[in-house]
Amino acid sequence: MKDSLQPGIRYQHKFVVPPTKTVPALYPESEEFVAMPEVFATGFLVGFLEWACIRAINPHLDWPREQTVGTHIDVSHEAATPPGLAVTATVELIAVEGRKLVFKVEAHDGVDTISRGRHERFVIDKAKFDARLSAKQGGA
Repeated sequence: MKDSLQPGIRYQHKFVVPPTKTVPALYPESEEFVAMPEVFATGFLVGFLEWACIRAINPHLDWPREQTVGTHIDVSHEAATPPGLAVTATVELIAVEGRKLVFKVEAHDGVDTISRGRHERFVIDKAKFDARLSAKQGGA
């Protein structure tokens, strides 16, 4: 981690919602999901917020040796967003506690605030993380 990884880092990330990021596409194996409205899925919204946080801090890490993984998410999903609308995530790093990073997150679709909340990420050493995963797979 670089010395520049400090609270106050802000980032905005935009994304146009395609039909492949709607509820029916989340789990096409599920007849319940397939029958639901074609709106931006909460699962994809969470990934979008994580993406914005990753983009915010990657310049402050020794990327790609150092990376981050999501460890906690507490967000609302307040409004439906149809495909074709652009969503904007605004994220701010509000705390650095060792390797734990805490973000304030919010998303807007140009009409409504669609999400707000908090997200935590943890800085990892990619090689060590991969070695632990490999050991876990070998023991399963």
